[in-house]
Amino acid sequence: MAEQLVNIHDLVGRCPFATSQKLLAGKWSLLIMHELSEGPVRFRELERRLHPITQATLTRALRQMEDDGLVHREVYGTIPPKVEYSLTEVGAGFKTVLASLEQWGNQYIDYMKAAGRIFIIPKFG
Repeated sequence: MAEQLVNIHDLVGRCPFATSQKLLAGKWSLLIMHELSEGPVRFRELERRLHPITQATLTRALRQMEDDGLVHREVYGTIPPKVEYSLTEVGAGFKTVLASLEQWGNQYIDYMKAAGRIFIIPKFG
């Protein structure tokens, strides 16, 4: 009997890796989670920190993450309007993953430096 192939999208909600991949598939998802991991951030500040992300891209990413239950959007009834984004309880559970990714990323950067594959360009001014 031939083995049946499974569509990766059919595994979302059943396989933890396929589910995680779907939630974090966006180009900016990890960086947004990182920026929100320290606490609430206003939209413009988030946009500034994630330069060169566009307003439309950030809006789309935040809406998707809000729909997925990772991000909370708080709108304050002030003039001008104030909107803050933060991690939900489920999203905050990702902080340990971010810490592990940071550790691994730093180890990989060190590896690349030692291999002569990363050159540090000093900033002037």
